[in-house]
Amino acid sequence: MIEDLKKDAAERMKKSVVSLREELSRMRTGRANTSLLEPIKVQYYGAPTPLKQVANVGIEDARTLVVTPWEKDMVPVIEKAIMSANLGLSPVTAGTVIRVPLPPLTEERRREMIKLAKAEAENARVAVRNIRRDILSDIKDLLKEKDITEDDEHKAADDIQKVTDKYVGEIDEVVANKEKELLEV
Repeated sequence: MIEDLKKDAAERMKKSVVSLREELSRMRTGRANTSLLEPIKVQYYGAPTPLKQVANVGIEDARTLVVTPWEKDMVPVIEKAIMSANLGLSPVTAGTVIRVPLPPLTEERRREMIKLAKAEAENARVAVRNIRRDILSDIKDLLKEKDITEDDEHKAADDIQKVTDKYVGEIDEVVANKEKELLEV
């Protein structure tokens, strides 16, 4: 019973860390990264469709993304979607290929991005702590129902705290790496 709760806590906490990694990977660092264009939706036959489903997104060099639509008619639609996505990007079209050069980040923008990264990390920490709170509540319920002893409850609480500390440490590590990456010129 307690082992199942511990496994559940670890799985849910791991998902919080994975979610943070995904969120931070979308953050622009000055280097080309295809995940930067992932949130963009394109009107495809009247339905908002993820960019990856209507075009091939690749990296040309360290500061340029290349978008190759599968249908020639989609070039202006994709170009407009990239411009209106508020990412500060200006696509350049050459025939059926759309190049998206990434302008260098200013020092001020780097600091803003670091603040955003830290805010995302704090949200992930809160999520991990909420999971800990839920699991501890479940353990207390088991104690009230006399399914476990007080010693079991204390040991389980200590184990859950260790798991929480592990994932909070991972979150700190992820955000520290992102901060270092953002400060890199």
